[in-house]
Amino acid sequence: MATSTVLKKLSIAAAGAAVLALGSAFATTQSAEAAAMRSGFNASTLPANDDGSTGAVNIGFDVNFFGVNFSSLFVNNNGNVTLDAPLSTFTPFNIVTTGRQIIAPFFADVDTRGAGSAQVTYGTGTVDGRQAFGVNWDNVGYFDSRSDRLNSFQLVLVDRSDIGAGEFDMEFNYDQIQWEAGSASGGSGGLGGSSARAGYSNGTDASYEFPGSAVNGALLDGGPNALISSRLDSDVAGRYGFFVRGGVPESPESVPEPASVLGLMAVSALGATSKLKRKQGQKA
Repeated sequence: MATSTVLKKLSIAAAGAAVLALGSAFATTQSAEAAAMRSGFNASTLPANDDGSTGAVNIGFDVNFFGVNFSSLFVNNNGNVTLDAPLSTFTPFNIVTTGRQIIAPFFADVDTRGAGSAQVTYGTGTVDGRQAFGVNWDNVGYFDSRSDRLNSFQLVLVDRSDIGAGEFDMEFNYDQIQWEAGSASGGSGGLGGSSARAGYSNGTDASYEFPGSAVNGALLDGGPNALISSRLDSDVAGRYGFFVRGGVPESPESVPEPASVLGLMAVSALGATSKLKRKQGQKA
């Protein structure tokens, strides 16, 4: 089932021109010299489930995310964390128009009940000697209990209170992306349907979505926007770094290689909130 290319938006008023510059820093590399996912962050496990979430999890430090301070979040099985409340939605909605406070490395219908799927893990650790919190979706399957294709990706938040209160770095790390949608989202064998989305939103007036989000095949390994093949403010393919200063992600200081990714993006003011709703009768 084909889906139309999603309009990429950033809030000019809240995020400013600095966030726009993020797009030009996506540089394609031939292969990863090292795994993008960092080790650790696995002290706790979200048991095998479909559409489940944790309760509020303390990340160990404070972060300023677009002017709102947080010290905890909700880990959701479906490839994202939320800052306001748990999220069970499995078909990815448009991140740039959502009313949810969400950070989503790979928002899609993750199902860890299959015999070949690992479970989601999370916990505290360190990155370059700094306190950090991470979530691992490492070798996870898709709905309905399928594990013939597996995805491995990670979210890491790094405390940068050495710079200022609430400052932090945010990493989206990808080692393998083989599927993009579950069968309840129109996928067949993990492919097609309402494809995965990646990005973040403060739920009101500032958001960002990766090029290739919601485009069939785009984010998959070998796809035109393959998440494992590009990078942002990193020398490791599959690692995308965002420096969040004063609550707003900054543009990187340098761009390793020019990229034409801005041609795949559109910028406008944030529109009215809209979401893809759960299809009736597809899941109990």
